[in-house]
Amino acid sequence: MTERFTPDEKRLKSVEENYKRILERVGECAVKSGRSENDVRLMCVTKTVEPVYINRAIELGADLIGENRVQEYLGKRDELNLDSVERHLIGHLQTNKVRQIVGEVDMIESVSSLKLAKEISKVSLSKDIVSNCLVEVNIGKEQSKSGVFAEELEEFLYEISELGGIKIKGLMTIPPICESQTEARRYFAAMQGYFIDIRDKKIDNVDMEILSMGMSADFEAAISEGSNIVRVGSAIFGERKYF
Repeated sequence: MTERFTPDEKRLKSVEENYKRILERVGECAVKSGRSENDVRLMCVTKTVEPVYINRAIELGADLIGENRVQEYLGKRDELNLDSVERHLIGHLQTNKVRQIVGEVDMIESVSSLKLAKEISKVSLSKDIVSNCLVEVNIGKEQSKSGVFAEELEEFLYEISELGGIKIKGLMTIPPICESQTEARRYFAAMQGYFIDIRDKKIDNVDMEILSMGMSADFEAAISEGSNIVRVGSAIFGERKYF
């Protein structure tokens, strides 16, 4: 018999307080950047978080969650109250996992290669659906991270735009670890520049609607430079626990 999971009431209370505080900060940052408080969406990143704590955030109004791993999301999906929740895959996606996730989430935020885009296209067409995706940009040119280099982005988008079954809705990035918000802002400002430049080119099948950047440590800097989705996990749910 599987041991029944007992939620930590103190952690449930902490999730509630954290979510409300972060949501307020996101709204305040949006207004400071000249937008409405509703113009920036808060994504609750649920990597390693048990369903009971995710559901508490959903009860409080969270309507966007992001999971890093295909198997983890599929494993706990049935325990989540997802009726009014948008679901994004935000972690690195291997081509051999594409068939498992296409059609199971509302957006794939981590399209990092033409090979992956072609596989998403193929699987989506076989399922007679269109997969909304973001292109992941490796803004710091880090060898340890996946993503398209900025100077290759335009050509990459033109190639993807010819694929069926896939719709590009914007860009996503994770900048290098920075020692200050000022340093982080330089990367985010560069991303906003690429985002606006691509949007102005009006590439067929490419809609620059979403600029997904900023996490627990730097989301305020990201919002100040144009992000409209911030991905916050540990600042809401606490430090991750790896099992």
